[in-house]
Amino acid sequence: MTATDADHAADHVVATRTFYDAVAEDYAALFRDSLAAMPLDRALMAGFAELVGEGGRVADLGCGPGRVTAHLASLGLSVFGLDLSESMLAIARRENPGLRFEQGSMRSLDLPDGGLAGVVSWYSTIHTPQDELPAVYAEFRRVLAPGGHLLLAFQCGDEPRRHDRPWGHPVALDFRRMRPERIAALLEAAGFTLVQRTVRAADTDQGESTPQAVLLARAATG
Repeated sequence: MTATDADHAADHVVATRTFYDAVAEDYAALFRDSLAAMPLDRALMAGFAELVGEGGRVADLGCGPGRVTAHLASLGLSVFGLDLSESMLAIARRENPGLRFEQGSMRSLDLPDGGLAGVVSWYSTIHTPQDELPAVYAEFRRVLAPGGHLLLAFQCGDEPRRHDRPWGHPVALDFRRMRPERIAALLEAAGFTLVQRTVRAADTDQGESTPQAVLLARAATG
């Protein structure tokens, strides 16, 4: 990585952290009960949990206020959350005092090679520039044990959507949409085997405007 590339990556990380530090309380309030109205998403998480196995060690990367982390814990997984935003983590710890949450970047995880049975990235790569995705997926693969599973969710599409001054906060950030077939190819290049690709229609009752994709992949065993 050149110095210019490193500066670009640093700028992107700072922008993402700043955005979520600003909107954390409003974001958490808006999405607090959203999983209760999404049976298909819960079913995919349940399938992931069964594949990982009860007590399997899982990282929820980009955990935000911890709602997915808590749901995964209720499914019997030994899960912890990681996020860039200290404001998001403060909410996660406040609302889930029995779970572990850490500050960090999924671009460079402070985790040993092969130490996890599962990784969840629930809409947490949607702010990552596409040219950085291969390195992020390689990091996911590094921390997974052979045969471990990755659950990856994102919005489908080609053009990013820019959120400017949400809830009146003076911040802005691009929400990147991606094509499932392109992401599947990047995962395979990073050492994963695709297990399932699910694309569902936008749930307008939940404020969605584009189809939603969830990919389930397995880390290579060879």
